[in-house]
Amino acid sequence: MTTPFDRVVEQIRQRGYHNQRLEDHSDLVSDGILNDLRTGCEPFATDLTAGNVRSWKNVRTPGGRSRKIDLLVGESDTKGEPNLTRLRICIENKSVITAHRNQYARFDDLNEALQVLHHAKAEAVLIATVIVGVSHRVLNVPDKIKPFYKNNLREFSEKIVPRLSSGDRGLWEQFHWAISSNRPGDAAKTVAKFRSLPTRHPGHTHVVGYDYLLIVPMFIDNVNPPYIPAAQTAESLGIDVEAEYQAMLVH
Repeated sequence: MTTPFDRVVEQIRQRGYHNQRLEDHSDLVSDGILNDLRTGCEPFATDLTAGNVRSWKNVRTPGGRSRKIDLLVGESDTKGEPNLTRLRICIENKSVITAHRNQYARFDDLNEALQVLHHAKAEAVLIATVIVGVSHRVLNVPDKIKPFYKNNLREFSEKIVPRLSSGDRGLWEQFHWAISSNRPGDAAKTVAKFRSLPTRHPGHTHVVGYDYLLIVPMFIDNVNPPYIPAAQTAESLGIDVEAEYQAMLVH
């Protein structure tokens, strides 16, 4: 089956590079999950169509530094805003592509969101997705290469972008100063860190935990075409993304 993460791969291919600063993969993932739930769950689809529940993206919540939640689904209040006491589904999407030390900040983000959402509505279904980069080196386009062309963005758009994610290995040598390196074991350690987030069994709403944690290994280096590793390969980290995604929907 096609998953929302396949759309993320396609978005990177079309743009030429992944912008880790924007985290704009989040809307694609949130929309994809929502549409697949609508397709697979008739009562949920009926409630959405009837307007009994609505969806909101990037909503600020009380507490937790008024952080934004990527997707909320539930009933609205009298102003059309989400009623946090009547939530049904909450989704948070993160990625760790370069500098795997950032796993700690993303982990803290998910842990904080969990506390806020559980306090607001313990019965809401809480989902976290994490894209984990498995490439050992990444050409840092948004932080280093694009700023290098800040006075000539036309040259960047016309001469550099078409080469990105195309397999042009000359980019490694030309922009050797813009390479971010990951150690061979970084991705596995990042996965282990996120797997330490608390989870809970269905119906155990007294437990503070995510109802599903979906980790998606993804090869992104901004030089070669991005892809999701096949389940049987070593770089997949033992994760079958399609099977895990389907299991999440059913769960």
